[in-house]
Amino acid sequence: MPAILIHGVPDTHRVWDAVRQHLTRTDVEAWDLPGFGAVRPNGFGSTKEEYVDWLIDRLERIGEPVDLVGHDWGCIFTARVASVRPDLVRTWAGGNGPISSRYVWHPLARIWQDRAEGDRFMAELEPTSFAVDLVVGFDVPAEAADEMVRHVDESMKNSILRLYRSAVTMGAEWEAALADVSAPSLVFWGALDPACQIEFGRQLAANIRASGIEEIDCNHWTVLQRPAEVAAALETHWAANADR
Repeated sequence: MPAILIHGVPDTHRVWDAVRQHLTRTDVEAWDLPGFGAVRPNGFGSTKEEYVDWLIDRLERIGEPVDLVGHDWGCIFTARVASVRPDLVRTWAGGNGPISSRYVWHPLARIWQDRAEGDRFMAELEPTSFAVDLVVGFDVPAEAADEMVRHVDESMKNSILRLYRSAVTMGAEWEAALADVSAPSLVFWGALDPACQIEFGRQLAANIRASGIEEIDCNHWTVLQRPAEVAAALETHWAANADR
């Protein structure tokens, strides 16, 4: 039963590297989402539904339930998979990806959702200043921020815009189905996240009846700021459900 790690925006599988260094198990895979370091299949429109369908297809090919983990949009996608295809998920863990009808998209998301403003933002995006914004606004370690923006290519820019424009009412659409998550679940959340506030982590934990919530003393990118704590929480979660 492998562990599958899914990244968010604007990331690739590399966002999990530090966490993986602290994990003792070796059957761990970190996947790139289409448009985020992986080629988009023909006709792939980068909507939220298409990402979930893509994940389901790949998980079905594994042939057994997995330990599924997500951060940011990875949290949202994997929680959706756990709610609509519980047969594919042995355990679930995720963080800093709110799924709530009460959640108001953060300012940058609203820019991306606006066609004119979002297209202008991506056309004018300058990697160095974007990296600085990540460091200043989200406490991303400088080296990690530089690595992150290095992979923001035209495919990723387009995928981000398409994803966010498909997700204006995501919380209202997907929140109710969280009650259908049956896998043992853990929420880990950067308690100082200004874009995805901790109250939404607590609400997510309640909605999926999680065994607990790890409120980590850091900003949005827990997997970069506190990788050892995230890894320890995951291993404790997996060990508690080893007989499942």
